[in-house]
Amino acid sequence: MKENIQEFLRFLEVEKRYAENTIAAYQNDLNQFFQHILKDNQGKKPKSWVDIKKDAITDYIDHLKNSGYTSSTVARKVAAIKSFFHFMMAEGTIKEDPTFSLDSPKVKKRLPKAISPGEIDRLLQAPVDETGPKAQRDMALLEMLYASGMRVTELVSLNVSDIEFENKEGKVWVRGKRANKEREIPLNGSILDTLKTYIKNAREQLLHDPNEVAMFLNNRGQRLTRQGLWLIIKHYVEAVGIPSEVTPHTLRHSFAAHKLSQGKSLQDIQKLLGHANISTTQVYAHINQESKEEGSK
Repeated sequence: MKENIQEFLRFLEVEKRYAENTIAAYQNDLNQFFQHILKDNQGKKPKSWVDIKKDAITDYIDHLKNSGYTSSTVARKVAAIKSFFHFMMAEGTIKEDPTFSLDSPKVKKRLPKAISPGEIDRLLQAPVDETGPKAQRDMALLEMLYASGMRVTELVSLNVSDIEFENKEGKVWVRGKRANKEREIPLNGSILDTLKTYIKNAREQLLHDPNEVAMFLNNRGQRLTRQGLWLIIKHYVEAVGIPSEVTPHTLRHSFAAHKLSQGKSLQDIQKLLGHANISTTQVYAHINQESKEEGSK
């Protein structure tokens, strides 16, 4: 029976070209399942996978749930088992698939986390305590993330030409997740002065190649990476002592949740965030409801 597992793993490697880590996860999940059915298959030691029926698999799922595994982990392990039996059906090793009518466990979706307006203010002010072009850059990118609600990739992909200044207002053109899909996000308030200061002063100091078009630059004068942005945010989160886990995407979530609490419609927020479907935006209504319930306790 273990030989069948090895054949499946070779199939994933050679035919599917799965990554090494992915194959290792399949191997771990299937070996765990195999060890379980050897010990507990209604008192009978199976001789082949033909002996494994649906009841044995549902018993294993119950075992996982009772052992404290999260719903997402259980769902992943069940998916590995279903893929394994599908493979053996295709290979003719078994004639009936015991997982055919097996429902995958429902995974409870986690609501995206937003931080409070007070924590946002502390985070945005953090670069003020530091000096030099990097501090000015950091202030600009932190403010831009929160003022626009952009995705991380969208922000690091910005070019200087994507931002337009018009008197006391401005706008940024954002390239979305889909190719050739752009959206316009209005900019107003302090972010405009912060951006102007960064472009005229700090960016010029960070710039090495005059032909570089990227808006936000790293120490080498090249386009800032996603990882670089994550490290910058982590640095300031620790500096101001925010206890919550804060990632670059947290500022996007906070932007949306705070806009909603200020009276912006879901449709407006959907447009600003670049969501293709309004149902994706509706999750922020649940965040606000949770915040109200926690505040009333």
